[in-house]
Amino acid sequence: MSEFEDIGPDKSLLIVDDDEPFLKRLARAMEKRGFEVETAETVAAGTAIASARPPAFAVIDLRLEDGNGLDVVERIRERRQDARIVVLTGYGAIATAVAAVKIGATDYLSKPADANDVTAALLARGDSLPPPPENPMSADRVRWEHIQRVYELCDRNVSETARRLNMHRRTLQRILAKRSPK
Repeated sequence: MSEFEDIGPDKSLLIVDDDEPFLKRLARAMEKRGFEVETAETVAAGTAIASARPPAFAVIDLRLEDGNGLDVVERIRERRQDARIVVLTGYGAIATAVAAVKIGATDYLSKPADANDVTAALLARGDSLPPPPENPMSADRVRWEHIQRVYELCDRNVSETARRLNMHRRTLQRILAKRSPK
C-alpha cells in the first residue's frame, strides 16, 4: 500500500548530527516517511539515547564536535543486534566509513545525502543494493581520499605517509598542497 510498509513494527530512528539545520530537516523528512525520530547533536547524547532506548534504525554522522560517531554505532550494536545503521560522512572520510561498516553499520552515505538516499539505505534488505549514485566519485577523487586517509593515519607525517604509499616525499607534498579533485 505505502512505501513505509518495509519499516516494520518498530519505527524508532535515532539521528545524530552536529549540523543543526541538517539534523532538523532530515528529522522532519524521516517523520513524514513514517519513522518515529529522536535526535542528538553529540556523541554523549547519542550514546545515552542508544543505551536507554536502542533504536531499530539510526543515522549517525561520523565526525561530531565531541568525538567520533563510531562510538554511537558501537553502543547501538551492543544493545541491539538487528538495528539498521547508516553512517553519514563528509569529504575525506570515505575509508573511515568503510571501517564503520566493519564494526556494525549497515551502510554509509556521503554528505550531502537527502532523505530519499537515507531511507533507501536504511530499508535495503539482504543483498539488494541501493541504486548507484548519480554522481559517483572520480578515480582521481578516490585516489585523493586514500592518500588523505593514510596521511591522517600517519599523524600528518609526510615522510612516513610517502614511505607507506611507496611514493616520493616531494610528489606527496605536491598532491597534499593541491585542492581535492571533484
